[in-house]
Amino acid sequence: MNHLKEHNVPQSYRDKILKWNGWGYADSYFKLNQAGHVTMAGDKYDMSGQVMPHFRPWFEANLGVDLDYKTPSQKITDMEIPPPVENDEIYDGLLKANISFSNAPRMRLMRAHGHTVHDIIHLRHGKFPRLPDIVVWPRSEKDVQTVCNHTSIIELAMSTNCAIIPIGGGTSVSNALECPDYEKRVVLSMDMALMDKIIWIDKENLTCRAEAGIVGQSLERQLNDKGFTCGHEPDSIEFSTLGGWVSTRASGMKKNKHLHSLRYGNIEDLLVHVNFATAKGMIQKQCQVPRISSGPDLHHVILGSEGTLGVVTEVTIKIFPLPEVKRHGSLVFPDFAHGVEFFREVARQRQFQRIQPASLRLMDNEQFIMGQALKVESKSFWASLKSSMSRMYVTKWKGFHPAFYFLQIDEMCAATCVFEGTAEEVNNEERRLYALAERYKGVVSLCTVRAAYSSANL
Repeated sequence: MNHLKEHNVPQSYRDKILKWNGWGYADSYFKLNQAGHVTMAGDKYDMSGQVMPHFRPWFEANLGVDLDYKTPSQKITDMEIPPPVENDEIYDGLLKANISFSNAPRMRLMRAHGHTVHDIIHLRHGKFPRLPDIVVWPRSEKDVQTVCNHTSIIELAMSTNCAIIPIGGGTSVSNALECPDYEKRVVLSMDMALMDKIIWIDKENLTCRAEAGIVGQSLERQLNDKGFTCGHEPDSIEFSTLGGWVSTRASGMKKNKHLHSLRYGNIEDLLVHVNFATAKGMIQKQCQVPRISSGPDLHHVILGSEGTLGVVTEVTIKIFPLPEVKRHGSLVFPDFAHGVEFFREVARQRQFQRIQPASLRLMDNEQFIMGQALKVESKSFWASLKSSMSRMYVTKWKGFHPAFYFLQIDEMCAATCVFEGTAEEVNNEERRLYALAERYKGVVSLCTVRAAYSSANL
């Protein structure tokens, strides 16, 4: 019989505010009001508490959802959770080093998966054949790797022949957090949630060093408070971590060049330095510079390694001054082919004529219609009038095909844009981009709000 064994267990954001059986915050979910319309619970998003009258007809028609057929999630207490493989030597070593740990079923389950569709199905209706046996929470780099004779998690794992699976935000879609069902060794899940601090910000060289467990939105918020941005905005920024970005070679929504000579880029473009704890010791470059011309780049071994080679503990990245102006926009094209040709033309622009908004994304017709279906009910006369005028402008005055489905369009697609820079730069980029779009029958949406950008990422 297995016994609960734990020491100084923290209550991290994962355990306090996230769903155990799905994506996102526990208090954020869709529900039906008394009129049968979809609303969103919680208070964390602009659409929270708002009525979305078109969403139910859309998903019933397009996803084949029958709301009379109920498929409630199993309760976590009813889920069949395999017992942990135990090793008293590990428990004793963790206690001696004063490192937090737990083998509680819920703690193990919450760190046994990413967020693929089959992960969610297993959580709601099935089971995982193998879970991590112990969850450990390092509080510092020395807890991860031996420093000055301090017993570390990696040292304990080596001496007891254990496997380690590091976890950041748990947003993986590559099965990197999955325990192989054939693994007989004790598996430690190393949760980096307590290593969540910015170590320093270098305002002169525009770099920032932070611990690997810091969540993306927390990093960005703290940088914004100091007048900077990291410019990296993956879809998972609310929950994914800096260390996870490096480990998965993450890409962001604002990877385009901006402000002429500057650029945000993907995480490999932003990375300056990384501390990487392995079974053979700490691996890192001997200097913190963006580029070394001699020899292979160590960072390209670490980037995308997904926890298979070691644990990312600290990361130095480039940062940028907050832009003076940030403006969201959207374009509508009569069909996907016109949208693609417009994007190709943007890419073909010569170097000194190049149009490079911070973000430019193309949505196909299905994604576009879903975004329209998620529109909230207008509560004011002027908002309703603006929405009606927008539809009339596109379908009547600009000659687009009329809609077959609740005043939507059966072939249209849309592009979302984010412009950042000085007021002059943003105005110039916006004017040139919209002028180019007209050559491909693109129409500037009358509702150029952040909602268009946000709905593209659902």
